[in-house]
Amino acid sequence: MRSAKPSHMPLLGMRRLVFALLVLSSTAAGGWAMFEILRVNGITTLQSIVLGLFVITFGWITIAFWTAIAGFVLLLIRRDPATLVRFDPDAPAQHPGEHRTVLVMPIYNEDPERVVDGLESTCRSVLEQPGGDGFEVFVISDTRDDTIADEEATAIAALQRRLAPDMQVYYRRRESNEGRKAGNLSDFCRQWGNRYDYMVVLDADSVMGGKTLVTLVASMQANPQVGLIQTIPIPVRSESVFGRFTQFAAALHSPLLATGQSFWQGDTANFWGHNAIIRTQAFMASCGLPNLPGNPPLGGEILSHDFVEAALLRRAGWETHLEVRVDESYEEVPSNILEFAKRDRRWTQGNMQHLRLLTGKGLHGMSRFHFLFGALAFMTSLLWALMLIVSTVDAIGRAQGRHTFFSDGYQLFPDWPIATPDLIMPLIASTAAVLLLPKILGSTLAFIQRPEAFGGRGCLIASTVFEIVIAILIAPIMMVYHSFFILSILSGGKVSWDAQVREGRSVPWWDAIRHTWAATLLGAVWAIATYQLAPVFFWWLSPVWFGLLLSAPLVKMTSSLTHGNRLRRLGLLLVPSEVQPTRVLRTLGTFAEEVSLEQETAQLQPPPPPVPGEMPIQSFSQQPPPQPTAQARPLGPATPDTEAHEPQPDPATQTTASRKNTAYVKD
Repeated sequence: MRSAKPSHMPLLGMRRLVFALLVLSSTAAGGWAMFEILRVNGITTLQSIVLGLFVITFGWITIAFWTAIAGFVLLLIRRDPATLVRFDPDAPAQHPGEHRTVLVMPIYNEDPERVVDGLESTCRSVLEQPGGDGFEVFVISDTRDDTIADEEATAIAALQRRLAPDMQVYYRRRESNEGRKAGNLSDFCRQWGNRYDYMVVLDADSVMGGKTLVTLVASMQANPQVGLIQTIPIPVRSESVFGRFTQFAAALHSPLLATGQSFWQGDTANFWGHNAIIRTQAFMASCGLPNLPGNPPLGGEILSHDFVEAALLRRAGWETHLEVRVDESYEEVPSNILEFAKRDRRWTQGNMQHLRLLTGKGLHGMSRFHFLFGALAFMTSLLWALMLIVSTVDAIGRAQGRHTFFSDGYQLFPDWPIATPDLIMPLIASTAAVLLLPKILGSTLAFIQRPEAFGGRGCLIASTVFEIVIAILIAPIMMVYHSFFILSILSGGKVSWDAQVREGRSVPWWDAIRHTWAATLLGAVWAIATYQLAPVFFWWLSPVWFGLLLSAPLVKMTSSLTHGNRLRRLGLLLVPSEVQPTRVLRTLGTFAEEVSLEQETAQLQPPPPPVPGEMPIQSFSQQPPPQPTAQARPLGPATPDTEAHEPQPDPATQTTASRKNTAYVKD
């Protein structure tokens, strides 16, 4: 492994230990309370199942609970979560030395004008910063539609002309889209990776400010042991009700949770696939992805490649950081529930694949946790559904046995023949606190530090309540979708690779009904059965069946752009990106006239000659060979003979540039 001086992260091991003890002790306390409630008259088989499912789901939400508390405290006292040093959020950008950095943007059947609009805003923001002259841009296309590809080439040609000679912009379209996004990126690295010290991976909807980008480069230069720095992408440009709901929740809570994650993850943070800077040679030497043995959906190409690439970098001795002190890192989100669920379908399959890598050789313990954590993000929906179903069957069975199970209609858990109210109410309160406190802490922090960015304190409070209500109503729908996705994957269903719909659109009633009728029917049957057979349980279950009954109207109404604009006018769900937009956001959409004039005359300039490099396919069944300590890369014109920034591994482990992703993973 590499030998390099680690980052200064005091007491990192102790932090992780304390965090683990807090999560485990909280889970044990909740599990014990549930056990005491159930065991009074003897635990049945169904109740044992409920207890097991409860412990897993309660443990899951306590992770977010303690992460939010850590993030809240650190942001309140303005301490860097990694170094614990006090930081100034208004400090000027760090100025990098000489560097060669590429903004690489993989695209697939995207709207070319929207892609170029965001990319141009990013580029012009970079050029305004000292150190911005070291950046170049590469748009790497996997587009299969020839018409869209022609439009891409035309739009990029015009962008090349507008930014020349200040910034070089290149475009390459692959003949084959083998490996999807990960394959596109690795193909770029094998051809041009040796040209650059660092690469910033962007999605088609990414927008980043120049100050953030030069700061990331300076951080990489100052920390030669770091292989990846991930920023926090905040959603922007959403107009629908659902898009604004998602945008508000992310702006309010993502910095809080990310700060808490950085506190206990430290030098083994995760990679989210975009809006991150990577040390190019480290990535090439460490992150050649194999195919998983077997057929899809759990075999074949690795779909959620970002988690795996972070784990491989860490395994090779490179630190991976989550940077929470920079802003101006933006993305877009799906505008309606159906598109959001479609994206989650891909993520579910990819994260389920990670369970097969938990025993991979040489992986850091935190990387294994990321794999498990990512899978549980979707599996807990199925576990929650199973817990509710088993609880319903048990409640109906006991109600038909003429026992009184609920003394009050608001109880979360039933009274068995010998009740334990001294445990029931505290468990109800604890569960509610664990679920809601992260949201409350995010709102409290904004209320204290920057209420004007959310429209003022009154608007912030009203928006928080509105966001919690929507989240409660949508939760049962997403539970059904995620449960279906997991069952589909386990039964062999495959995912399609389609372009994400990023612009807002109102979902027609027919589409809303067609995609939610099963959930609506489930809610109706569930409600009728419990009302007839276990009336008090019917009221306890009301948030679930009510949300399911409203599935179609929720999909329809939350997709509305008209209602989204009404919420904006009322001051609800306002976010900093629209109340106090940064310069890079203010320039979005301002180049339209210039684009239309130049697209007719611009000629696409070809990419530079390749600088071939190797990207060895990694193995999870064998310990990787050691990598020597990094050596400084001489700066200057990039040529095929330029020395690599990081020494390549033993030639015996290398592959040719044309080598296919063969299976090196033990099943």
